[in-house]
Amino acid sequence: MKFVLSAAFQPPSHILPIAQAADEAGYEAIASSDHAVYPETLDTPYPYTEDGVRRYDETSQFPDPWVLAGAMSSVTKRIRFTTNVYVLPMRNPFMAAKQVATAAAMSNDRVTLTIGVGWSNLEFGLVGQEFKRRGARCDEMIEVLKKVWSGEWVEHSGEFYQFDRLKLTPPIPTKPVPIWVGGISDFALRRAARNDGWLSDLQTTDEIIECIGKVRAYRKELGKDEHCDVMASASDAAGIDGYKKLGDGGVNHILTMPWVFYHGMTDDLDKKVDGTKRFAEDVIEKMA
Repeated sequence: MKFVLSAAFQPPSHILPIAQAADEAGYEAIASSDHAVYPETLDTPYPYTEDGVRRYDETSQFPDPWVLAGAMSSVTKRIRFTTNVYVLPMRNPFMAAKQVATAAAMSNDRVTLTIGVGWSNLEFGLVGQEFKRRGARCDEMIEVLKKVWSGEWVEHSGEFYQFDRLKLTPPIPTKPVPIWVGGISDFALRRAARNDGWLSDLQTTDEIIECIGKVRAYRKELGKDEHCDVMASASDAAGIDGYKKLGDGGVNHILTMPWVFYHGMTDDLDKKVDGTKRFAEDVIEKMA
């Protein structure tokens, strides 16, 4: 089992010390969240709570994940960088390809791209992207990313994107960038099956294992190895026994905010670093 530290909502001034502590303590990766703006009023409900109210507010911090990855890579040696999640169809595919490729180059290929299709119609409109059919557009964007990351002359003629022969100007990833997909809808699970991994929402262990079963079934339909990477955050698993049950169900990456187990949702950086180290001693080392 590998452990991924969630950097969601953290002040930028806290992230580099946390990343250094996680790197030294044996965490596999650190995950950054992604939103461009915080609309005061929504015209689409937040899909991951029963009442449609967001889990965060206007004070929650969302530093750019690829700027963070570059900064964290400069003070760490081995830890990987991923997203929870990067809203791919809210971007231009060439600019997204360039940002991820640069982060990969700066970190010696320590990047995993975990994507979602987003849920905020207002946010899409504000950055000039179409909200409707964002899932289909996301699928085509993945095709475009993989083409331009090859470093070869490539062209594309799709429903949403068309271009003549071109190359992505360096840097080019020297290793394939894994693409994982977050989400719990059937569309998201099928998209995960077509790619390299799946990210859960904050769900129960049984719900996560049920989703993994669906992803595996879809991969089997596609003629793929049914086993793939799974990063999960379980609302009912907070110790070694719970993590082992998730592992038995197909999870191989646990997403966690480790200091919460020792100090709660603290704003104290020293307590965050302390909790990061203590969780590694109490859990990661014992499960290695």
